[in-house]
Formats: sequence, structure tokens, C-alpha cells
Amino acid sequence: MGKLTGKRAARSDRGPDVLRARARTALGKVAPALGSAREKAAAVAGPVRTRLGPAWATVTPAARALLLICVAAWLGAAFGGWEEMAIVAAGIVTLLVLAALFMVGHTNLEVKLTTEPPRVTVGDPVTGEVEVRNQAKTPLLPVRLELPVGRGGVAFDLPALRPGNTHAELFVVPTERRGVIEVGPVTTGRGDPLGLFRREVTWSEVHEIFVHPVITPLEPLGAGLIRDLEGNTSENISQSDLAFHALREYAPGDDLRHIHWRSSARHGQLLVRQFLDTRRSHLNIVVDSDPASYRDEEDFELAISAAASLLVRAIMDGYDATFLCGEHAMTRGTGRSALDACSRAELSKHRFVDVAGRGSRLAPDTSLVCLVTGPHAPFTTLQRAAAHFPIEVGTIAMVVDPTASASLKSVADLPLLTLGALSELPGLLKWGL
Repeated sequence: MGKLTGKRAARSDRGPDVLRARARTALGKVAPALGSAREKAAAVAGPVRTRLGPAWATVTPAARALLLICVAAWLGAAFGGWEEMAIVAAGIVTLLVLAALFMVGHTNLEVKLTTEPPRVTVGDPVTGEVEVRNQAKTPLLPVRLELPVGRGGVAFDLPALRPGNTHAELFVVPTERRGVIEVGPVTTGRGDPLGLFRREVTWSEVHEIFVHPVITPLEPLGAGLIRDLEGNTSENISQSDLAFHALREYAPGDDLRHIHWRSSARHGQLLVRQFLDTRRSHLNIVVDSDPASYRDEEDFELAISAAASLLVRAIMDGYDATFLCGEHAMTRGTGRSALDACSRAELSKHRFVDVAGRGSRLAPDTSLVCLVTGPHAPFTTLQRAAAHFPIEVGTIAMVVDPTASASLKSVADLPLLTLGALSELPGLLKWGL
């Protein structure tokens, strides 16, 4: 009896291990089969999804709600014996089929979207044209064209077109506000009168129109010029610099030390050396984008106009220029790219001090920095922003405040300009730079 009991105990101990081993073996056989089945299902579902996906996208939420009601009605008729529910389901199916007939057919158009000019100043007119050509072999029924323009949009009712015929529509882009206006894409919508099905087709790309800020002409800037051996030569002629340019005839008042005696003896007349200015001038303008620093959006627009005026003048003078406002930045660009960057600037919650720090890293060779903010910004914020730049960099702060008169003062060794109107900027810079 003792031996029999021991054998039974041994069998009972091995029982769970044997079951687990068999289970692992079975799972090992089932897992590959499941994986293979999943791959086959994906291979079958992929083409089906590709074909049915666009069709399902044309079904509006209203039609999908009707489909759910139809399924519920059929279930009620089949399992509840409600004949009325069968009539409701049949009516819904008939309605959906009739609505789907409006989607039969294919539109083949060639659409050209043009806008001119692509860059304007605030208030300047911009016109656009949409030209549509029917490329199909069958006549085109009347269709509605939709064109987004900025935050709004326009719509055109395209008349019936024979194959190969064209139709053009003109529109005007509003430019009362600075910014970047996106025009397009042109789309057509086709659907049924009940709004159960709708298909939209895109026919053009998006065009960007840059509305530049209003600027005021400024006198040439004279600050921030640091001459050195490693500077880049400019096109400005100088009588005393490091980059030799050419010889010219002597004129009364020229420095006698610049006479080239050998060339003068060879040509029989006095010749003096001419030089090109070498400079590493870099104007860095940082505009505060925090809405809390301004009374309203008009104050911010004045700040952008003042910055744009400085940028254009600096680039015309041959300086390198950098502009930062919030997340937008531009460095060492042309006048067009500088104004484009000003067009993209917008109010945001970026900290002015952090943006100034990014400006110092973006342009480490800055020789003059201008910090522009609104009347509600604390002066300590300007000081902290200026601290990101080396001590040898010239720094000025500008506060735009239309309610205050133009003034210039020095606070804690930081020149502070108060700008009330854009027309006051030339006079302020004459005394502040």
C-alpha cells in the first residue's frame, strides 16, 4: 500500500508539469497559425480598405446615423416581429440609394490659381484669378468652387462647361492687416440635396501673400561699426582703412600720407590710395511678443513697424541684420526676407528674456542690439534681456506707447527711447544712435 501511495503521489506531482508542457507545445503550434492568419487578413483588408476608404469618406455623419437606425430597424423587424420597423428600414435604404445616385460621375478639371503681387504693404491691393478648364469628354454640370482666403473664403458657382471650355473668376484679397495670408487650395464639393453624401476634391496648391508692415524712411545708421582686420569689406569708399582698393587722382584736401609716389612719378601726376571700409556691423532687433506687454494689438503693430524700418535701413547700409519675435527669427537676410519675417511675427506667450538670449546665440557677432517692447513691460525685463549680450555691444531699448510723447533718456546706463508714432522714429534715432 505504501508503494502504491508513493506512485500516485509521484504521478500527481508530475501532472501539472505535464499539462504546462502540453499547453506550451499547443501554443507554440497555434501562435504561428495565428500570425499567418493575421498576415493573410491584413493582405486582404489592405486592398479593401484602399478601395472602400474613399467611398466611406463621402458618407456624412447624417448618413451614418441613418445607417445605424436602419440596422436597428432590421433587427427589430427580424427578432421582434415589428413589421413597421421593416418598412422604416426599407425606406432608409431607398433614401440612401437615391442620394448616392448624385455621386455618380467623375469631374476632370484643370484649375489655375494666380495671385498678384505676392508681397505688398498694408492696404495695397492684391487680386487673384481662378481659371477652370473642363478636361473631361463630357459636359460639366454646374458645380461650386470654394476658395479659402486667410480666415475667410470665397465661393464661385461654376456654370456648365463643354469639353475643353474654360471659365475664369476674379477675386480680391483683403490686406488691411499685416501678416501672411494663405489663399487656397481650390476645392469642389459634390453631394446630394439632403447632405447625406459629399465628396471634396482639391485642385490647386496654397499660395502665400506677405502683407508687409508700414515702414518709415530713416537716415543712414552710424552706430555699431567696429573696424578690424577680420571685417568684411563694404562698397563704401574710405580714405583711411585697412582694405586697399585703387588709386585715383589727387584732390585738394587729401591726406598727403596716402600719395603713392612711385605711381605718381610714373604717370606724371599725383595719385592717392583709396580704401574700402572693413566692418563687422551687425544689428540685432528683438521684439517682445508677449501680449501682456502691450495695451492692444495696435501697439504691437507699431513695434513691428519700427523694427521693420530699422531692418530695412540697416540692410540698405550694408549691415548684417537679425530679427527675432517669439518663435520667428531671421538672420543675415535680404530686405525682402526681413520684411517677410516681420509679416510672420505674431503675439505669443514667449518670454522676452528667453527670446533675447536666443538672439545672442543666433548672432554672436552682434555690434548693436535694439530691444523693442510695449508700455506694460517692466524695466527689469529690459535689463535682463540686455544682459544676454556682451558689455561691448551697443544696446538701446525702445518702448512703443501711442499715449506718450517721444522722448529719450538713459536709465541705469541703458538708453531708453519712447516712441509714440512711427513718424517720430527718424528724429529719435538721430539723437539715440
